[in-house]
Amino acid sequence: MTSTPHTTHEVFNQATPLVGHDTSQNPALREGLEREGAGWALPEVTELGRLAGTAEAQDWGRLAERVPPRLHTHDRYGHRVDEVEYVPAYHQLMETAVSHGLHAAPWADERPGAHVARAAKFMVWSVDAGHGCPVSMTYAVVPALRANADLAARFEPLLTSREYDFGLRDPETKRGLIAGMSMTEKQGGSDVRANTTTATPQEDGTYALVGHKWFTSAPMSDMFLTLAQAPGGLSCFLVPRVQPGGGANPVRFLRLKDKLGNRSNASSEIEYDGALGWLVGEEGRGVRTIIEMVNMTRLDCVIGSAMGMRTALTMASHHARHRSAFGEVLVDQPAMRGVLADLSLESEAATTAMMRLAGANDRAIRGDEGEAALRRLALAVTKYYVCKRAPIMAGEALECLGGNGYIEDFDVARVYRELPLLSIWEGSGNVAALDALRAIGREPHTLDAFFAEADLAAGVDARYDAALDRLRKELTSFDDIELRARRIVEQMALVFQGSQLLRHAPTAVADAFCASRLDRDWGGALGTLPTGLDLAPLLERSFVDVP
Repeated sequence: MTSTPHTTHEVFNQATPLVGHDTSQNPALREGLEREGAGWALPEVTELGRLAGTAEAQDWGRLAERVPPRLHTHDRYGHRVDEVEYVPAYHQLMETAVSHGLHAAPWADERPGAHVARAAKFMVWSVDAGHGCPVSMTYAVVPALRANADLAARFEPLLTSREYDFGLRDPETKRGLIAGMSMTEKQGGSDVRANTTTATPQEDGTYALVGHKWFTSAPMSDMFLTLAQAPGGLSCFLVPRVQPGGGANPVRFLRLKDKLGNRSNASSEIEYDGALGWLVGEEGRGVRTIIEMVNMTRLDCVIGSAMGMRTALTMASHHARHRSAFGEVLVDQPAMRGVLADLSLESEAATTAMMRLAGANDRAIRGDEGEAALRRLALAVTKYYVCKRAPIMAGEALECLGGNGYIEDFDVARVYRELPLLSIWEGSGNVAALDALRAIGREPHTLDAFFAEADLAAGVDARYDAALDRLRKELTSFDDIELRARRIVEQMALVFQGSQLLRHAPTAVADAFCASRLDRDWGGALGTLPTGLDLAPLLERSFVDVP
C-alpha cells in the first residue's frame, strides 16, 4: 500500500509582514507639522518614514536589540580600555538618525519650525528605541552647554554636525560628536542634590572628578554632562571620554545594566577616577544649568511615547485587517472595531498634544516668553500623563494579536517592553506630577499661559467646558495638594489634549475624546467607548498602506 503524504503545515489566516509602509502616514503628525510651521520638512519626514517601513531598517532595529552591546573593561593584554562593542546594525541606526538631523542639528538651523521638524522625524524613525537615547541626549546637551560660551564655541559645531563619527579620539579632531548625561547616583536617584561625586579645582582651570554614577547611558559617547559637588556646591561639568591631545580620561566602566527594554542602548555604572571636567555655568548652580536640558529630554519622552503608541496601533490595525475569526475579518467585528478606535483616539490625542508642545518648544527657543511659559507647565503634565498611558495602550495593542503579540518575533512585544522607561526617565510619576505643581506655585504665569491655551477651545463642547471648570475648581484649594497631585495633573493633561483636538482634529475625533475622556460616565479600560459615536474616521486614521 502506498502512503499518502499529508500536508500538516499549511500557513493561512496570518497577517502579511508589516513592511513597505510609510511610518509618516499619520494624519495627526502631518497636520501638526503644517500647523506648527514646519510644513517645509514634509519631504524629509516622508523620506525617513518610508525608510523606517522597509524590511532592511526594521531588521537593523531587531538585530541591535537582540545582540546587545558588550562591555570590554580590558584588552587581551590586560590594559584598561573601557569600551563597549556594538553590532554594525546599531551604527547603521545611529548614522541614519544623525544624517537626518534627529540629534542636535536643529540648534544650527535658523528656519522657524526646525525643532518641530526634528520632533516629527524623531517620531517616524520608529525602528529602535535604544539608539534614540544618545540621539536625544545629544539634542538636549546643547542648551545647557551654552552656559559656557567657550565650550559651546568649541563643541557645538561638532554636536550639530550631521556626520556620525564613532570611536575614541580627541573630540576636537572628530567630524561629529555624540553627547550623554551622567547624573544619577545610587543614593539619590531623582534627588540629584544628594550626589556625592566631588569636583576638585586644578591649577589649569579644569576640575578632577571622583565618584560613582549609577546610570550613564550610551557610555561610548564622546562627552557627558555630569553633576558633582564643587567647593561652591553642586555644579555642572562637561567630561570628555578622551582628553585634549588624545589621552584617555579616567572614566571607568563597572558594568552594563540588565534592563527590561532599551537593550540596544548600553546603560552603565561608571566611576570617575580623577577624570578631567570643564565647569559649565557657575559653581553651585548645577541644577539651574541643566534645567533647559530637562525640557528637551522631557519633550523627547513625550515624542517617544507617541511614537510607541502609533507603532503599536499600526501593528494592531494591520493584524486586524488580515486576520479572521469566527467567520469574519477582525476589523469588521464590532468589539474589535471599538478597541481599535479607542487605541487610535489615544494615539491621536498624544500626537496632537506632542506637536503643539514641539511648536511651543521651537518658539520658546526663539525667544517667545508666552510659549516658554506654556511649555514649562503643559510639557510637565503631558509628560506625566502620556508616558503613563503609553504602556497601557501598547498592552492592549499586544492583546489584539493574541498569543502572537506575546512572542518576541512579533515586534509589538518589544514596543511594550520599551515604553515604561519613558515614564521613569526625567522623573517618574510622582516627580513629574510634583514638578508641575511646583511650577504652578513658583511660576504662576505658567498656569495663566496654560489656561489661556485651554480657553481657546472653550464654548465648542459642553463636556470640555465642564472639565475645564472642574479643573479650575480643583486648583482653588491647596489643601492636601501633594496627595492630589496626580489627580490634578491628569485633569490638566486631559484638558490640554481636549483643547488641541477640539481646535484641530476632525469633529468625530474630538467628539469621541470628550465623550470618553472628559465625560466620565464610561469604563476605564480601552475599548469602552460610549455607543453612538462615529468610529469610521478614527479607524481610517489608524491604517497605513502596505503593498
